[in-house]
Amino acid sequence: MYNMNEIIKELDVPNGMTKRMNCPVCKGYKTFTVTNNKGKVIWNCYKATCETKGGHRVHLSVQDIRDAITPDVTDTGEVEFTLPDFIVAHGFRREVMNFCELWELDADELDLHYDVKEKRIVFLVKHNGVIVDAIGRSIANRLPKWKRYGKNSMPYTYGCGKVAVVVEDCVSASVVGNDVYVGLAVLGTSLSESHKEYLSRFSTAIIALDPDALPKTLAFAKELRGYVNDIKVLRLTDDLKYRQQIDIENLTKLTQQ
Repeated sequence: MYNMNEIIKELDVPNGMTKRMNCPVCKGYKTFTVTNNKGKVIWNCYKATCETKGGHRVHLSVQDIRDAITPDVTDTGEVEFTLPDFIVAHGFRREVMNFCELWELDADELDLHYDVKEKRIVFLVKHNGVIVDAIGRSIANRLPKWKRYGKNSMPYTYGCGKVAVVVEDCVSASVVGNDVYVGLAVLGTSLSESHKEYLSRFSTAIIALDPDALPKTLAFAKELRGYVNDIKVLRLTDDLKYRQQIDIENLTKLTQQ
């Protein structure tokens, strides 16, 4: 029987930091993470067959408290991001509600915002509950269709499951993300190092890109084999955001294999 509290204590993770290692219970390769977020230490194994998870509070040092009062960087070690004044909470605006109705999204659950200047639906990129960037989707035919407001390298993700699903954009990530899957939006033609680093937390990742993106799908699968133990490819009939029944069923089957 493992004394997880003793293991966590020995790791001594500093405030605002995350450590990744092999799981002490299931021995999964680098599937176990420990995060210290303002005195709340949370641990979790991302391997689908492992139930290891938990958390407790620890005392903050004087310096930790000072840093929390006057922070100059985010938890990702990058320049702090502040939402521009023209990006506001959705406030049940008609434009946002129409967008949510179209894609069957919950504006409150996703914490959607709205860019009143460029008419964009804004998805927030968060790390340990802190907004580190934002991505706007134009609803007025403005280019680029997807706009990143900051310079943080963290990907947009949604969900709290143990299986990662790599998709094209934030809408698809929001549609697929739940307590089984974490949707990760690529928003580009290639995987960044931040994408790979984030996905390395999972023991299983499913590549689920557009049906006409087969070369990119195969390239992603090849790249990720050095980061994730189990890489699977989902052949879609349409983008996951369209919720085609056959695609959802195939995703479930692939997960269970």
